[in-house]
Parts: sequence; structure tokens; C-alpha cells
Amino acid sequence: MKLLNQSSWKKSMQRTALVGGAALLLLNSAGGETAYNLGGAAYAAEAQSTVKNVTITYPASAVTVALNERLPLLAKLKLSEPVTLRYESGNGAVARVNSDGVIIPVAAGKTKIRVHVTSASYKGKLELPVTIRGASTSYKAVAASKRVSAGGRSFTVQTVAIPKGMPVTAGLPSRTVGLTQGLSGIASLYNAAAAINGTYFESYGGIPEPYGNIISDGVVEHIGNTGTSIGFQWDGSALMDTLQVKMSGKVSSAGKSSQSWYVYFVNRTPTPGRTAAIMYTPKRGSKIGMTTGSAVTVSKGIVTKVSKNTNVDIPKDGYVLFFTGTEEHLASRFQKGSYVDYTVSYTDVAGKEIDWSEVHTAIGAGPRLVKDGKLAVDPAKEGFVSPKILTDSGARSGIAIMNDGSILLVTVPAATMKQWGQIMVSLGAKQAMNLDGGASSGLYANGKQITPAGRELSNALVFSSLPKW
Repeated sequence: MKLLNQSSWKKSMQRTALVGGAALLLLNSAGGETAYNLGGAAYAAEAQSTVKNVTITYPASAVTVALNERLPLLAKLKLSEPVTLRYESGNGAVARVNSDGVIIPVAAGKTKIRVHVTSASYKGKLELPVTIRGASTSYKAVAASKRVSAGGRSFTVQTVAIPKGMPVTAGLPSRTVGLTQGLSGIASLYNAAAAINGTYFESYGGIPEPYGNIISDGVVEHIGNTGTSIGFQWDGSALMDTLQVKMSGKVSSAGKSSQSWYVYFVNRTPTPGRTAAIMYTPKRGSKIGMTTGSAVTVSKGIVTKVSKNTNVDIPKDGYVLFFTGTEEHLASRFQKGSYVDYTVSYTDVAGKEIDWSEVHTAIGAGPRLVKDGKLAVDPAKEGFVSPKILTDSGARSGIAIMNDGSILLVTVPAATMKQWGQIMVSLGAKQAMNLDGGASSGLYANGKQITPAGRELSNALVFSSLPKW
């Protein structure tokens, strides 16, 4: 699913997100310049008895993707009618296609990505030949120990310099949200040349789920909406902001008016007895993991069942919507066979819309350390209340965007948050933010643990010249 802020969504497209090889979207005949409501034109068309042919075109007759690249297709697809689409790969051992219509290489070879119209009363398809070839560019991560003066003190910091455009993704233990693994293990899983621990997580006895935002291959895999997030875009550049993610959708049946729904968590276990509205994607695992509330199973954009107090399976080509407490009434809006779509919008903490529509990977932690080259440490303003962040000195991990667009990964054994920001300024950061620290602080480069983490981690940022996506 293309992740759009509200303004971008209004002037482009609305899509139904699927996971693991299938996706749905709505585009106009001009290639995506007008938003359509699935409860309107698309479903009105489904009520017609005649079947209309839909023309689907892509600017190229075939595409070639390097093993260390990913290719987003959706922005360039053009359709003659506003319809829903399903994507599939002819050979998942060569390439996958995810919920955002992103081609993800697996191994060198040839396959086809098939795009099918799935709206009732419409038909059409596109077959796009795909060749996966060897890596296009070699990137090198450079580790260095540096002595830095900041705030009248001297600090020894460990750094890893990452060139602009080096492939990056969110590293998850066993590629699953809610598990833990050592940093070197996560790095090995993704064939990473460099890795650093990511967002905060429950590390004191509960389910080790993350707290911050996580976006992976263009798909929201966790919503935290706290602190500061860093996002990596398709053009190789990076963004940093107080990212707030909102997810809402429509559910419609042929001949009936659409109804709205929303969730405010993704892949998170609800607190017993509390109200919750949650989406579970395949990154959660095979099942949602609880036997309370109401669960709506969506496969290929269509509701396949509505269950109550059942630990349901998460479809590989879809997701599960879970409602409990005062939100459980939302489940009554879904029926087997209903069509489901959703959109994602982005704002900063002040509610201002921000354009993160081209972000494929993001990790949220914080607080912000440097903004536009100047010290910008105000953790209380970002919602932090722990003395570990506000006043104490401790082991720190951080990430910086440099003036040339390159990335610098940094750890320090002990610093207050203000000192940490001063260190980043001294290193020449244009933008910088704090990551999880303390025993979670870990840095890996070129097969070595530069800063060994004191515990297993629930997530990381991983960089590689030849990633195992």
C-alpha cells in the first residue's frame, strides 16, 4: 500500500493494502490524479450486470531490478477505470511483490508480476516480465572510533558512516514483530554490513513489542506515535520529524453504502480489559495471539470471516482487524464478502500534514538531538517523562543525517541527552535523533560488534550492499 499523507492522498489515489503478494488500489484513468471512494464509483459499478474491460498499462514492457534494489510499481501504473487490483508474483523464489506493489528481489532469474482486476463487473490484467540481476552498486560502511569535545567534556564515540542511498530496511528478529534476537543475529538475517539498535521496546518481562513507529518496505508494521522518527525515501534521501501515523478505512458491499473504520495500533498486544482497535499483518506471525474481542479477517481486500473470542490465523495475503472494549461495535460493520480498503496519513506532533509518501523504511524513537545543524534537545516536549531520558547519563545510540545526505550511526558509553546532542553537533550532523539506549545500545559493522548490546533486541536498522530482503 502506498503510504500517503492526507494531501497527497486527496490528489492521487486511495488503495486497499494487502500483504505478502497481493494488493488493491484505486486510480483514475489519467494515472492517479483523483481520489476515489470505494463506497462510490467502484462499488456502484459492481452492481451493474455488464462486465467492463479495464486497460492496465505500465511505462515499460519489462523491468529489470538489481538484487540490492526494490522497485515500487504503483505510482506508474495507469488504469482506464477506477478499480481494485490484486498483485502476484509468478515465482516467489525470484521476486516477491508486497502490499505496496513493491517488487522485492529474492534471487537472480526471471519471473512475471501479474496484476489482476478484482472488482465485480470489471475484468482486466497485466503481466509484467521481471528480470532480477546482480547488485547494481557496491556500498561500503566505514567504522571509526572518534574523540569528541562537547559541553566542556571529552567523549569517545563509535561511528559507522553509511553512504547516501545504501539499501536499508527495518530489521526484525525472524522477520517478526514481538520477538527478540541479538544484534549480530538480526544483521546476519538481512546480510547487513552495518546495523544499529532501533526503537524502544518492552524489555522488562512483558511481550517484547516495540514502542515506536516501524515502516518496512513501505508498509506500516507498528504505530507508536511518540518521539522522533527517521524515514528513508526511494530516492536515497532521509527525513526526520515527529511522525504521527493515522490509519482509517472503508468497508463496503455491492449496492450498499460504505461505512468507516479505524485502528490506532498495528501488531500490538492489547492490554487485558482495555479498549483497542488493532491491525495485525503477517509480520505479527501466523496468528493474532489472543482469544478475546472481535476479529475481522481480510484476504485480498475481501472479508473472509468475522470471529469472536477466537485466536484467528493472519492471512499471508491480507490482515486481521481486531476490536475490543468500546471499539468492538466496529466489527458489526463487516460482513463476509465485504470489500475493505484503508489509507494512511502522516502529520507531525502539532497536527501539520507532512509528506512521507515516498518513505519505504522508518524507525521512531527520539528525542530529537539536532535540527538543521543546531542543538534541538527537548525530550519533555516530545512526551518523554523518564529520568533516563530527561536528566540521567547513560549509554546512547543515535543516528544522524549529514550535510551530504549520508548517514552516521553513533554510540557513546555515557552521556546526558543534552551532551548527546552536543556530540552530534560536534560530529557535523545536520539532523540527528536518539535511539533506544542503555543495555539496548548496540552497533555492528562489517562482521564485528563495535558496541555489543547488553540484551537481545526487538528491532534494528540494517544497511547492506546485498541485502536479504
